[in-house]
Amino acid sequence: MIQQTIFSFKMETTKERLTAHGGLVLMAEFNHGIGLRELTDRYLPVPGSNRGFDPSVIVDTLVLMLQGGGKSLEDLRELKNEEGLMGLIGRDEIPEPDTVGDWLRRMGDRERGEPGLKGLDRVRDKINGRILKRDGIKEYTLDADATEIIGEKADALFTYHGNKGYMPMLGFLYETPVCLYDEFREGNVAPAYGQKGFYLECKGQMPFGKRIRYYRSDSASYQADLFNQLEEDGVKYAITADQDKAVKGLIASIADASWKEPKRGCGYEIAETIHCMNQTKKAFRLVVKREVRGQGELFEKGGKYFYHAVATNWLEGEKDAWEVLE
Repeated sequence: MIQQTIFSFKMETTKERLTAHGGLVLMAEFNHGIGLRELTDRYLPVPGSNRGFDPSVIVDTLVLMLQGGGKSLEDLRELKNEEGLMGLIGRDEIPEPDTVGDWLRRMGDRERGEPGLKGLDRVRDKINGRILKRDGIKEYTLDADATEIIGEKADALFTYHGNKGYMPMLGFLYETPVCLYDEFREGNVAPAYGQKGFYLECKGQMPFGKRIRYYRSDSASYQADLFNQLEEDGVKYAITADQDKAVKGLIASIADASWKEPKRGCGYEIAETIHCMNQTKKAFRLVVKREVRGQGELFEKGGKYFYHAVATNWLEGEKDAWEVLE
């Protein structure tokens, strides 16, 4: 038989609907499996008319859009045109971007008491509770950080990066990667604001029989009242130190003989000392890493070395300096 084509395959026509986003079927199944649809309909306000969309339709669609790489409400149109995908996940109709935008504004209306945000808090807590109940872990590491979200809204304020947007605080668990708690903040709110209160909110979200045992954060958490609270709760912390005048002076006083390479040829050295802030009830270890600046001493103000310091209440017998940085 004479081969009629270069490659040995056949082409056929089909009337089946195709989709370029088949992988989202698995994400939709996951979202449904953890109870996203059920919980949003239970805790979010119902539509005001028979023609309105249930909360689960809007939230489920938004989440799916984000999971597919979308970044704006206009990206919902791409999902709306994916009839094959929508048929597979049981969504006959997708709301228009303007409809979703109006719904989001109503849910976040502060004059109405932010009914949607409070409802979404309950959805988050219920889903987290179901996940943490099954993970077999009792002690967790909390990673706390402010996260910049750039926004084009007229009322968005400038962040410390010079961008208009928002600066929410997020608390993630490391061992079971869920967002335990989130706190919406305007863009001009400093990341250092309310760190102790945020930790206490995260602590209050832990299910019975489980606890936050370890805490990690950048220098926004370098605050005496937070350190005291963590000590009181028996939480081990590793927090980037704010290199204020006292810390810089302490680093400068470390003898050259104290600096050691943790691994030969790694390109940096580690030393440590003891420090205490004015308001901390206990002193803590200050683990310092130094590495030669790429420009050497080209810029006199910067000095020869770049320093990174981490405050910790781990004792030397529990973790050495290298393990603290890790």
